Amino acid sequence: MSYQVFARKYRPKTFEDVLGQDHVVRTLKNAITQNRLAHAYLFVGPRGTGKTSTSRIFAKALNCTGGPRVDFDPDEDVCVEIAEGRSLDVTEIDGASNNGVDDVRALRESVNYAPARGQFRIYYIDEVHMLSTSAFNALLKTLEEPPAHVKFIFATTEAHKILPTILSRCQRFDLRKIPAPMIAKHLLHIAELERVELEPLAAHAIAAGADGGMRDAQSMLDQLVAFCGSRIAEQDVLDVFGFTSHQSIGGLCGAILSGRSAEALDRVCQEAEQGRDLTRLLTDLIFHLRNLMVHQVDPEIAMRDMPPETAAMLSEQAGQISREKLLLLIDQFAEVESTMKWALNKRLYLEVGIIRATQLLGESTLSDVILALRGSLEGAPGLPVGGLGGGGGGAVVARGPVEVPVRKVERAEVPVKMGSMADAVRAAVGAGRGVPVVAASVPAVVVVERKEPVREPVEEVVRPEVAVRVPDAALWEEIRAEFSRRMPMQGAFAAEAVFLRTDGRTVVIGFPESQATASQSLMRPAAKASLERVAAEVSGQDLVFRAEVRADLVPVPLVEATAGQAGVEVPVAVPEPKVEVTAATPETVMAEFMDDPLIREALKVFEATVIGGK
Repeated sequence: MSYQVFARKYRPKTFEDVLGQDHVVRTLKNAITQNRLAHAYLFVGPRGTGKTSTSRIFAKALNCTGGPRVDFDPDEDVCVEIAEGRSLDVTEIDGASNNGVDDVRALRESVNYAPARGQFRIYYIDEVHMLSTSAFNALLKTLEEPPAHVKFIFATTEAHKILPTILSRCQRFDLRKIPAPMIAKHLLHIAELERVELEPLAAHAIAAGADGGMRDAQSMLDQLVAFCGSRIAEQDVLDVFGFTSHQSIGGLCGAILSGRSAEALDRVCQEAEQGRDLTRLLTDLIFHLRNLMVHQVDPEIAMRDMPPETAAMLSEQAGQISREKLLLLIDQFAEVESTMKWALNKRLYLEVGIIRATQLLGESTLSDVILALRGSLEGAPGLPVGGLGGGGGGAVVARGPVEVPVRKVERAEVPVKMGSMADAVRAAVGAGRGVPVVAASVPAVVVVERKEPVREPVEEVVRPEVAVRVPDAALWEEIRAEFSRRMPMQGAFAAEAVFLRTDGRTVVIGFPESQATASQSLMRPAAKASLERVAAEVSGQDLVFRAEVRADLVPVPLVEATAGQAGVEVPVAVPEPKVEVTAATPETVMAEFMDDPLIREALKVFEATVIGGK
């Protein structure tokens, strides 16, 4: 008997032999068992995933002795004829070479003949998307209402090229790519039957290169047996097919994560000199970065069915980079991959991409700066120690003199809206990174000058001794008066509030419904912080204010008494407390701006100087 390649010798013979397509096999078996057989089936999937094999197995189940049956004998003569393609009742047509109207007309004439031996006449058309539009239209009527003894089975790799009128008349089954671990396991089984010593790493390398196609993997194994003989190692697979090992990809990734650009470029040079496909090398690198990201989310999923050496390397590298930086790296290399597809000098673009990636890991992101600023505010009087870059973790708070890291920039001028504390912080953060921040046109400029890191002692605020008082309406009037004197603009909002109650250290003040806007303005973080600071100085204790808008707090109406009406009770007008509001000047606005603790802390962290304008 002549030699048979592995792809034909180990083709699946029964439903149980089909690998990686359980959803298709289960549906076909249930259809046979329940006698719910359709007249047309369409198998869609990449090459080498089992479309033709599944079609022949289905044909065997339909035309076997005593069929349709799921548990047919693949060695009986009827099934052997179907497997070898010489059955009179099963007609296999190549859609690429028989795609004309005349071919379809001949098929339409033959469907009227009864089957010679089995129960059905089965027509299998491979690459059915190659049929012309006229051929498809000629097939429509027959496909929709075929004779009872006719079954159509179509197979294609490009279902989008098939007319919708054909798709609507078929039951569609999508065959998936076979997982690499399953392919590797099957290759080891074939090697054992063929008495070939195949290393597990070599099997994994073949499975990865097959890209989900079992037929491709079997053909590669057949070629390796002819090249190597009875023993196949991983290096043999890499040399024959130009693949890159997992260890090489991991070493390249480790050099990038550690910032060793020279080592990374040297590894690329070695791969190029050995004739490796650099586009495939970059694809494998991106997939390795993807595995690192999955490992950070769920290590068990990332290391499932993975060789122990690769799993250990993956676990080590996953802790060297933050998830945010990892996403930036994947985006960076994905952009390089799209450029390399059309570039003549692929090595140049790959090397430039690696250098940019190592520089990207050394830069501080906006999140790093915000975390540093937030840590300094939340950890007062301590400040965060360490650089602004890095992966994650909480800030380390130190007491006493600290060294504040300052990013060196020549000069950055950022317009800042006066009175808006959030805009000021965003502007300060943007200026610290050298990023332009655009705000409204306002009479102030935050200037960040180039300075070296300085060491300053953290000053502790000492509050003067004040007698502690119980919050009540009288105390609220004193706090409001002092607050209005210091900050006339916010004091106008406090004038609309009345004392309601206390809840521990929380003082609840009320606003009528008509003054809901004043309540929102007074409870803004900056205004509320200033009010609580004034309350602490007046009452001798730390108080927290909370505002309520209530319907029963109606301003008292003013009614004038009529002169000469003796003996008549006239309602007396109760005037509201008046607070002298001083017109806001640039000096008062700037003083209020600089008095905010958030602004003071931001200026200290970024070594900034505020220069007032007109």
